[in-house]
Formats: sequence, structure tokens, C-alpha cells
Amino acid sequence: MKVTIVYDNEVSKEGLEAGWGFSSLIEAKNAPAILFDTGADSPKLLHNMKELGIEPKGIGIIVISHAHGDHTGGLSGILEINKDAEIYVPASLRGTIPGRRVTRVTGSLQISEEVFSTGELKGIEQSLALKTNKGILVIVGCSHPGVGEIIDAASRWGKVYGIIGGFHGFRDFDRLAGLSLICPCHCTQYKSEIKRLFADECLECGAGLVIEA
Repeated sequence: MKVTIVYDNEVSKEGLEAGWGFSSLIEAKNAPAILFDTGADSPKLLHNMKELGIEPKGIGIIVISHAHGDHTGGLSGILEINKDAEIYVPASLRGTIPGRRVTRVTGSLQISEEVFSTGELKGIEQSLALKTNKGILVIVGCSHPGVGEIIDAASRWGKVYGIIGGFHGFRDFDRLAGLSLICPCHCTQYKSEIKRLFADECLECGAGLVIEA
């Protein structure tokens, strides 16, 4: 299992562009490549994908965490290139995507052999739970339902060992205790506190970061 940060407020690899938003690519065995969120705009997203050697046509599944523009802004650009990817969106996301296979997510569901959606928590946002040899790795967009609530929801598939993505205003830091991988990205307001409290477990997020899970 490999997770690549494609779009973020920061960059960790020369030649990539930063932008307010989030996107990551999930590559698992026996499963199509999954793009989780699409950042705020197509030009930066497609530029970073090109620099990272990611072929837009090779993406088999696109998952949108929630309806905010900093997570959906690059979707139109991807869909212009990729005509075949399955799309999973939270039920609260309005609008249609004509001619595309779209699953509107409410409850938890299995997306591929090792990838699961928590379902749309609190009617706002879905996250992903990745089943790895180390346990469950959670990928979040902005964590609007709450980091603790998302971890609890992902725990139905096993013990959560790590979390990657935007934590927004989360500050109940005790909920991160016991995790061995913590990667606060994008909208996380209390990055410095998280880094201080979990120095050994915390990774610096940024476009270009690759995490082997």
C-alpha cells in the first residue's frame, strides 16, 4: 500500500506547486489506483500529477470526501481526461456528473479489497480506511465530523495505527495517543502542537510526500 500526497498547502518535493486544498493517491495491491479528493484547481493538480509520474487516465476510482471547493476544484480537469473512473461522493454533494458511474455514499461501504469508506459521517464528510499489514490507516479530507469520530468509525475494520490529512480545528490531542503515524496536512490549525506532542510519530505533510503503509 502506498499513499502519495498530490495536493497540499505545502510541498515536500521540488518542482511541485502548493495550493489551499488536499488530494492524495492511494495504490494498493489487486485494486485500481484511487484518487482521494482533487485539490482546489485542475492546473495545480494536473501539474503535480505530471511531476510525480501519475497518469490521470490510470486512475480507476475517484473519492470525494466532502463538497467544499478545496477538495472538489480539480475534479472537472481529471474527468476531462479520464472517462472511465468510478466516482464516490458523499450524499450531501449536490449536482450530477452526466454519463459517469457515481455512487452517492451514506453508510459505510467497501470500495476495493483493502479500502473502505467510513460513510458520510454527520451528513458532512466521508473518510477512507485502508487495511494494511500494520493495521488501519485513515485518510481524511478536513475531518469536519471530528478526528475522534472518524477514528472510531474506521476502527470497525481493525485497530487504527495512523491518520493522514486535514484535521481542521481538532485539539483533543489525547485521541492521537497510541498511533504510530500522524500526518497533519492542509487545514490543520494546530500542527505545531501536534508535532510537539508526537514528535516521533508525526510526519511533515506536503505535496510529493510518499508514505509506504
